[in-house]
Amino acid sequence: MRKGLFFSLGAVSVLSVFTISCVKNIPQNNCSQDELVAKVSTFASGFNNPRGLAFGPDGNLYVAEGGVGGKESTAGICDQIGPYTGSATGARILKVNGGGKVTTVADNIPSSMLESGEVSGVGDVAFVGHQLYGLLSGAGCTHGVASVPNGIIKVHSDKTWEIFVNLSEYRMGHPVANPPADFEPDGTWYSLIAGGDGLFALDPNTGELVKISSQGEVTRVADFSATVGHVVPTAIVWHQGNFYVGNLNVFPITGSSSVYKVTPAGEISVVATGFSTILGIDFDKAGGMYVLENTTGNPFPTPGTGDVIRIDPAGARRAIVTGLNLPTAMMFGPDNKLYISNVGFGPEALGGGEILKVSFSCANDHSGDKD
Repeated sequence: MRKGLFFSLGAVSVLSVFTISCVKNIPQNNCSQDELVAKVSTFASGFNNPRGLAFGPDGNLYVAEGGVGGKESTAGICDQIGPYTGSATGARILKVNGGGKVTTVADNIPSSMLESGEVSGVGDVAFVGHQLYGLLSGAGCTHGVASVPNGIIKVHSDKTWEIFVNLSEYRMGHPVANPPADFEPDGTWYSLIAGGDGLFALDPNTGELVKISSQGEVTRVADFSATVGHVVPTAIVWHQGNFYVGNLNVFPITGSSSVYKVTPAGEISVVATGFSTILGIDFDKAGGMYVLENTTGNPFPTPGTGDVIRIDPAGARRAIVTGLNLPTAMMFGPDNKLYISNVGFGPEALGGGEILKVSFSCANDHSGDKD
């Protein structure tokens, strides 16, 4: 069966309550969900497969890139999954200032590619204090990059980086209860968030949420495979004392993706279901939950069918943004606007990836139109 996040069937430790390092600000409009108006604009463009987002302590937006893939093969060196071809230098982490200017903060990062053209590189970024970290998803021998494992990298001010945690090693040494049929030995790590002095990462392939301490120790928080099955969890946010996780689910797409609540003790429960290919989650101060759907109404990833659904505290749903082109990540910024990685994979994503900015206002009130 086809491998990779987008074209594949893609012991719990007790944690203390923590505070996410980047505070999530949200629309302040005093209007009902039905009256909420979203204005979408292009904030920055020219990315190669843009993925996860994080606002830094400097107020700038940091963007993880899947990158450009590569042509190196590890066939005969290790078991080939996919198969993949890779490059040790094909991905970057970029910074976007308030005016939309893009600069590189880290480069020469591994990137890999499937025969189908799907690219993986840096899955996400996060800050602990002023330190920037990146989550590698396109490295490891089984992804065509024998020289660098999948893991978490620590980014330096001179654009260089170093491996902080070897997640390939962790993945191979700590099997989940029910590994999937398309098991990826290096993992397909996708989402990273910061909490307290540590980090939390999701592996969609095995369905595992892990904590990484400030010393680099990896411990399991939750194993979805043990109780939920192979649901391909992809998106994560921390809200009011719990994790909220959205899943991509297996292909073909059937509209059965869900949002799960995961307690600090690793207990998993369903919060809402009936979604399609979830790749982002965030909350506003009014208690509204925003869910990013990569593709809707189609059995496989389809450009122009992505959207953002808002669920109010009473459970009512409304599509706030529609017509997205294979979006891959979403978060609120400190300016009360929503940022979306759009054109996040596919042929157009090589140089055609973009970050969209969504501002909000009430109907007949255009105060939120100002960027």
